[in-house]
Amino acid sequence: MNEVKKDNTNNIIILFWIFIIGSIFGAYFEEIRHIIWYFRHYGIFNFSPRRGLFWGPLSPVYGIGAVVLAICLKKKEKSWIRTFLKAFILGGIVEYSLSFIQEFFTGTISWNYSHKMLNIGGRTTILYMIAWGFIGVIFIYLIYPLIVKIIDKIPKRILKRATSFVFIIITIDVVISWSAFARKICRENDIEPFTNIGRIYDKYFDDEYFREKFPNMRKVKK
Repeated sequence: MNEVKKDNTNNIIILFWIFIIGSIFGAYFEEIRHIIWYFRHYGIFNFSPRRGLFWGPLSPVYGIGAVVLAICLKKKEKSWIRTFLKAFILGGIVEYSLSFIQEFFTGTISWNYSHKMLNIGGRTTILYMIAWGFIGVIFIYLIYPLIVKIIDKIPKRILKRATSFVFIIITIDVVISWSAFARKICRENDIEPFTNIGRIYDKYFDDEYFREKFPNMRKVKK
């Protein structure tokens, strides 16, 4: 029974770090991609953050995608093509679902592919799903085993302390980021703050702050 509990704890820790690594990769990947795109079109370098939280260099969309791939594709297929097809479908579902959830709960979207070829409701595209397929193959056959191997070499006590510390930091970032966003929605609906925390949010996390942190976020036109 204790061995099963240890295995479950170890799996949760591995998934947590996969989320962190995937989120960091996604943030920097999108930012580098933007720099390249902007330079090609305008001939100058332009940095634009592509993150989902106030302070951490994290893009949770990629982190969640990495966790879904790890859970659903952990068992290697005999053919990499089957892994590709599963990742192709899973990536599309994750991207579409997270876009829908963001719009449903916040009335905003952070990406819109309506102008791209083979898009699906503007929330994902076949081409991006193909990219998810290749990412899934690389992740399952190369990156995931490497992450597990590295984690297994870290002393358990150090690993648990590091995981707890990072979890606390990320949780604080998530709570403040998302509660400030909830306050932003209230502010847009002319709802005055009920508490001092709301007034602090209005002062330090105003609309201009959100535009700087999340330049890709757009309000959905009804």
